[in-house]
Amino acid sequence: HVHLVESVVGSVQVGGSLNLSCTASGSTSNTYCMGWFRQAPGKEREGVATIGAFGCTSYGESVKGRFTISRDNAKNTLYLQMNSLLPEDTSMYMCAAATRSSCPAVATGSSQYSFWGQGTQVTVSS
Repeated sequence: HVHLVESVVGSVQVGGSLNLSCTASGSTSNTYCMGWFRQAPGKEREGVATIGAFGCTSYGESVKGRFTISRDNAKNTLYLQMNSLLPEDTSMYMCAAATRSSCPAVATGSSQYSFWGQGTQVTVSS
């Protein structure tokens, strides 16, 4: 079992930056695919970014060039650096772990993630 806890970040103005972190504990999370997802009220869950056990990354179309996913296996921590934030980035962000080393497609593979954090709210104000 993997327990995931996201950092609390709050709000930022349009064009600003935030860095999310997700700390994992339990099991062998360092060998797992990890991902960030988001879900706004009334909308479907959206894949934001994924990173495999060996560092291969993938991004959703709406965040390419603005967000960067990374992981520090020594600290059992997943990160999401978010730059040039837009109002449409406002959402609940959740980290997740899949018990496989390579990640499923970022846009369609969320059902393959077995472990989820509780989420952290990100609000981008204009």
